[in-house]
Amino acid sequence: MTPRQLTRTGERLSFLYLERCTVHRDANAVTAQDAEGTTHIPSATIGTLLLGPGTRITHQAMSLLGETGAAVCWVGEHGVRYYASGRALSRSSALMEAQAQQWANPRSRLDVARRMYRLRFPDEDPTGLTRRELLGREGKRVKECYRAQAARTGVPWRGRRYVPGDFTGSDAVNQAITAAAQCMYGISHAVITSLGCSPALGFIHSGHELSFVLDIADLYKTEIGIPLAFDVAAQGEEDIGPRTRRALRDRINETGLLDRCVDDIKRLLLPETADSADHSGDRDVVTLQTDGGHLVASGINHDGPDDYYEDVSW
Repeated sequence: MTPRQLTRTGERLSFLYLERCTVHRDANAVTAQDAEGTTHIPSATIGTLLLGPGTRITHQAMSLLGETGAAVCWVGEHGVRYYASGRALSRSSALMEAQAQQWANPRSRLDVARRMYRLRFPDEDPTGLTRRELLGREGKRVKECYRAQAARTGVPWRGRRYVPGDFTGSDAVNQAITAAAQCMYGISHAVITSLGCSPALGFIHSGHELSFVLDIADLYKTEIGIPLAFDVAAQGEEDIGPRTRRALRDRINETGLLDRCVDDIKRLLLPETADSADHSGDRDVVTLQTDGGHLVASGINHDGPDDYYEDVSW
């Protein structure tokens, strides 16, 4: 299966949650089998597959999900853990190289961080702000968002409380915020890896294998994640985690967030070409690097004028 045959990231289901079933493979579909029967799911339409308590998955199913670029998260009683990812849906390394170049230069890394802030809060101009100033303003805006959503929904708010590994140790609204955030981490990871970018090279977060995942997920925290969590908490405390996941799935599909996430990443890493009609990411092309930043054809022996074709697959 080639990248052209795979469903684009922005057109996929944001995530699919399964529990208490066995996940297997039937041709190019994954199947979910439980006491009520077997459901066939087109694998190439899945962005992230969330496997809840009581699920088993076969080697063949994982092989197919990897081939189609789907991400797989095992979901326990204490939130989401991202354990697997599929291949990139693009054969091009353009975005990965652009990410590395932007990240390696302290000035461009700060510039990307400012652009991220502008995406989150378009009513503010972060030009000239230092990193510390960006962090301070971001913290203030998030606090304001919590207070505004509490006033809107009538849900009591006593501050953000989350102890890693203890999901039920906080109140209902904090549990909902955690569930929404961790689902967004899985979705962001799926989009990042499907585009061929590095989850580790972050522009705001640093020092962790998922730094860029945290960066991207945070872009939609105050617009989608926090308001939705307060909405769910206002409806009651029972089954707060599953209800938050279902509500978030619906909101993501309604707002076309996957497509937007893809566009945002491209604009952040390749701002000069993001709005052009360049589709180089669809091409399966390998080139060789040479002096002066030039690229030359691969599959060719470059020893003088008698260049001849050489099979790059060996």
